[in-house]
Amino acid sequence: MAAHGCAIANSYWVLPGRFLAGRYPCSVDEDEACGRLRWLLEQGIDFLIDLTEAGEAGLVPYTALLSKEAAGVRREVSHTRLSIPDMCTPSPRQMRRILDKLDEALQLGRTVYLHCYGGIGRTGTVVGCYLVRHGMSGPQAIAQIAQWRSLTPDGWKPSPETRPQTDLVLRWAQLD
Repeated sequence: MAAHGCAIANSYWVLPGRFLAGRYPCSVDEDEACGRLRWLLEQGIDFLIDLTEAGEAGLVPYTALLSKEAAGVRREVSHTRLSIPDMCTPSPRQMRRILDKLDEALQLGRTVYLHCYGGIGRTGTVVGCYLVRHGMSGPQAIAQIAQWRSLTPDGWKPSPETRPQTDLVLRWAQLD
């Protein structure tokens, strides 16, 4: 189990019951993949924002499995890909687009799962900018992510992962 009773390693609630962030929710093992996706649905997740690139690092696509699992519990779920290359930092325009999509989903009452591959770099960057957009300073956002992630298996790794990603969070109040 991951932080806060999460079935997906390295995941954490940004807004409990509304906005979960973490790693890629699929696996090469279909039973494990179905279990992870079912767990997301059990948490009320009905909107996934995928920061990975199509075909990235041999990741197994999960949209068909997600639809199958959602149909099995008579739930509607949406998926959108807003790619950021691994270890990279989005442009301010691209970050605003991602944050606007996230804010829109939350305002519509959706329950969001935001993820990249490992749930550390790109995910942490978006979560950090989201927190700054909603009132935290950059340093507060970085510290809050570290606190949430301290309860995860990879909690010792910095998130955001790279210096440019961290710098974007620290400067986000001036860029948004």
